[in-house]
Amino acid sequence: MIGAKRVVHNYGHGGAGWSLSWGSATLARDLALGGGVQNVAVIGCGALGLTAALTLLRSGARTTIYAAERTPFTPSARATGIWSPESRIAATDAMPPDFPERWEAMARRAWAVHRTFVGLDGDPVRFVNQYNLRAAEGQRARVGPPPSPGHVPFEHFEGRLDDLGPHSRRLSPEEHPFPVESARLLPQMTFNVAEYARELTEAFLLEGGHIVSRTFHRPSELADLPEPVVVNCTGYGARALFGDHSIVPVRGQIGWLAPQPEVTYGLYYNGVTMVPRADGMVIQAVGAGEMVGYGIDDETPNRAETEEALAMLATLFPGQARPDATV
Repeated sequence: MIGAKRVVHNYGHGGAGWSLSWGSATLARDLALGGGVQNVAVIGCGALGLTAALTLLRSGARTTIYAAERTPFTPSARATGIWSPESRIAATDAMPPDFPERWEAMARRAWAVHRTFVGLDGDPVRFVNQYNLRAAEGQRARVGPPPSPGHVPFEHFEGRLDDLGPHSRRLSPEEHPFPVESARLLPQMTFNVAEYARELTEAFLLEGGHIVSRTFHRPSELADLPEPVVVNCTGYGARALFGDHSIVPVRGQIGWLAPQPEVTYGLYYNGVTMVPRADGMVIQAVGAGEMVGYGIDDETPNRAETEEALAMLATLFPGQARPDATV
């Protein structure tokens, strides 16, 4: 409670913001509308803010988003854009006993709603063939920044979603062109974030929602809002706004190349990921282990890291010109 207002916190999703968004929106809605409330404010206009606001609106509540920035300028727009519902979502020693069940419910709900966007104009959600490649002995050298010191036991939920979606399969050497020891192919759910966010924003406004530009500097300012319930979807911004130091950044650098519509597949090789998106080619040196990027809030672009990642991917195409390293 802040004054007379009930505040529902909907943030802290690690690398799973888009992936879990519709599921966490459902849980947030149930908390927000308890007691018959029909007028709700949502703080934030990223993946979690948009999905929570639409879920509330479609449940009959008058809903207003208050945000300093629209989605193209939020951190959600810079997400990798793949289905990764358990990506550094929580530390094992910090989560409550019922969290695995709640996580599974969120993931299943989100998967079901994401699937309804497959095949729509603009491909807001589509499946991309991702090649997970293993280098031959002697050529295994992960690219990327070193891990942060220490160890965090991130929780994993292997097996809970095995019945959802396609699984990877091992390819024979005749089935792929890459000079590697082994390859697996995975049809990966991928988000066209720019189009997805546009469609969600338009749907919210067309269905009667409102967006108000506003920046909050302290929690007490929420008391000035006319709505009796506030759903806080400020993401990492909640660390400063609410003084919540239990939330830690797990971001990494992402390089963007010009869009290349002819590239219809993704890659993972020696710690480097490439995701083909309509708004640009995502190149990311994820490095070795889950501690890479942990606790680092420096967002200064690192061109050299992206060029190193591109050079590693270029080894998959011997005899061809080195890819354009413009970022």
